[in-house]
Amino acid sequence: MTMPKLNLLVLRARDPARLSSFYAAIGLGFVRHRHGKGAEHYACESGEGVFEIYPASSDSRHTSGLRLGFAVENVQQAVAALLEEGATLLSPPKESPWGLRAVLEDPEGHKLELTGATDR
Repeated sequence: MTMPKLNLLVLRARDPARLSSFYAAIGLGFVRHRHGKGAEHYACESGEGVFEIYPASSDSRHTSGLRLGFAVENVQQAVAALLEEGATLLSPPKESPWGLRAVLEDPEGHKLELTGATDR
């Protein structure tokens, strides 16, 4: 049996534009989208899937309890860039079984784990 692949991740944010700018600091490229009469949102497409940021509403609550993980080329540089964008550092970069690893919190309260792409 083939392992399923995650191909869509949706965050609900109070300020989707700010959050898309935040994640752009690590190289993710977002564009504005709207499907039919749905809410305007931000989407980042990669070869593996789509990462979308929608506005939180009364129908779809904020996703603050979510934890994301990204493999990045340089953990130290990514941490510095995200701190400039308003991240809170929860665990500074240190060696782990997965390579160099840091944990931050984005401006909307989502936890973000960064690991070194070349260390994996």
